[in-house]
Amino acid sequence: MAFRQRREKLRSILNGPTCIRPGSVYDATSIRIAEDLGFELGMFGGSVASLVVLGDPDIALITLTELAEQMRRMSRAAALPVLVDADHGYGNALNVRRTVQELEAAGAAGLTIEDTLLPPAFGQTGTQLIPLEEGVGKMKAALDGRSDPSLVIMGRTGAVSVTGLDDAITRARAYEATGVDALFFTGIKSRSELEAISAATKLPIVLGGAPEEMTAIDYLTNQRVRIALQGHAPFAAATQAVYETLKALREGTSPKHLKGIASAELTARAMREGDTRARSAAFLGLKK
Repeated sequence: MAFRQRREKLRSILNGPTCIRPGSVYDATSIRIAEDLGFELGMFGGSVASLVVLGDPDIALITLTELAEQMRRMSRAAALPVLVDADHGYGNALNVRRTVQELEAAGAAGLTIEDTLLPPAFGQTGTQLIPLEEGVGKMKAALDGRSDPSLVIMGRTGAVSVTGLDDAITRARAYEATGVDALFFTGIKSRSELEAISAATKLPIVLGGAPEEMTAIDYLTNQRVRIALQGHAPFAAATQAVYETLKALREGTSPKHLKGIASAELTARAMREGDTRARSAAFLGLKK
């Protein structure tokens, strides 16, 4: 699927009749598995990007180049549309513009730009936000950096849990006015907060996590939520599986007695072994 088709798919989700839950993806194998399982959309989170690329916590150490290259690997491996968490855009508004250009070229279907102050200021442990005017400038720069009009750009804010609901609504309206395609919110803790935001805005809403009382698809759909994230459990599960396997091997377990190992069939499917064999036969004269 061409990049534009992937982006149009994401747009159809945002403009669609219901809320969907994307699969967390982070490399060529995970995106293929998500695609095979029928997910409509993949989510490439900034925290999991830092973990998988650097093995470091999510403290804004990963670079734009590293993020874009990982996205490029996934774009080559599968046609599943991917929404990328582009954090703060890796600098000021001009850096945001470059971030959009790089992720567009890497095949992202969409991306989010947030108004969190990153990296954190000296001596500050809590989350801080950039001024509203700076956030608006970043959204405008993101839109200016887009060459493919089908690329989805979302304005993201975590103001609800930092400066309060009123500020979150003020920021959302200001970002909405710049022409972004959707609004991404983190930190919403109650139905009343979501309902106030939904009533005060017009664009499709994306939720970056929510309490159990707000997980019903019908309820989210009625509040104009079109994408609700599910966290990054796949990477956590993979980390646990690697740990348990290496621990068992270190303790002397025979490889043939290991538990939880992917079957040869599943591995071949994820690696697209059948396609490779067909190409080898067609181009190298090898038997399938």
